[in-house]
Amino acid sequence: MRLADDARLYFDEAGKTDRERLLPMQRVQFSCESLRVTTRLMHAVSWLLNRKAVAAGELSEEEGLSPERRLGRAGDAACDEETLGALPDRAREIIEASRDLYERVKRLDATLAEDAPPSPARKLMGDLEKRF
Repeated sequence: MRLADDARLYFDEAGKTDRERLLPMQRVQFSCESLRVTTRLMHAVSWLLNRKAVAAGELSEEEGLSPERRLGRAGDAACDEETLGALPDRAREIIEASRDLYERVKRLDATLAEDAPPSPARKLMGDLEKRF
């Protein structure tokens, strides 16, 4: 959440000054990267909240593994290193941090996709919740 807040503060406030110093095409790239950062962070936060709901018993493991609750594909699009190198230092730091977080969450999500046996206790709790 701290990274999301840092990104918001930078791209909404401090980054405006940095953005104005860029060439027109670099401004477009800066804006695109800020959207990619936001997308990666929101996908990661959403995934983490879903896993928290599973851990708290608010969702069954089966529900938590449903495709709509899995990590979205936010990390596929990335700018090249030349484009990234032209952006302000703080923007690059936030971009790299968001990529790193997204990749870590992606690895965690992939481990869940491996044939993990469903918890019988969670299934029973889910069945009881549905009936009562």
